Amino acid sequence: MAIEHDTEAGPPNAAIGETTPKDVEVYVVCAADSIEPGDARSFSLSRITETSENRPFPIVIVRTAANDYVGYVNACPHEGIWLNFGAGEFFSRDRAFLRCGRHGANFEIETGLCVDGPCQGKSLQPIALAVIDGEVCLCGVTLVEDDGYPGAFDDLDDTMEIMIHPD
Repeated sequence: MAIEHDTEAGPPNAAIGETTPKDVEVYVVCAADSIEPGDARSFSLSRITETSENRPFPIVIVRTAANDYVGYVNACPHEGIWLNFGAGEFFSRDRAFLRCGRHGANFEIETGLCVDGPCQGKSLQPIALAVIDGEVCLCGVTLVEDDGYPGAFDDLDDTMEIMIHPD
């Protein structure tokens, strides 16, 4: 579900003549309480690119022990594979770091910076999140909207109906 969110005119220290966006697209991803403190969930979304193409957009949302939410594109900067590849886990054994399931790279949870592994010094790509009315929302990315599941009485068959009568 997309929500248009009107932002303020801009920061008070914005340069004269500098333009700032007025409307930011906001998409509800999940209920804030659906992720336990200290846990993470992945979501497979689809985004619309600058060339109007639909592309997969896998993300991971982490709820920190301090009840903050941070999000990243679910792709290790080393080879682009999902962090939860393999065992499906996002964290190191001590849960102090996000961890790539393929090569074992460790990332700071709060910043996404790789502190150990083949991509050391690189960072996960952050995504902008906001918690609005108890829902975690993705901001500033145009997504392909899901119309939900069809109703029980929706006609999903596009074929012609033909009646056959015996002679």
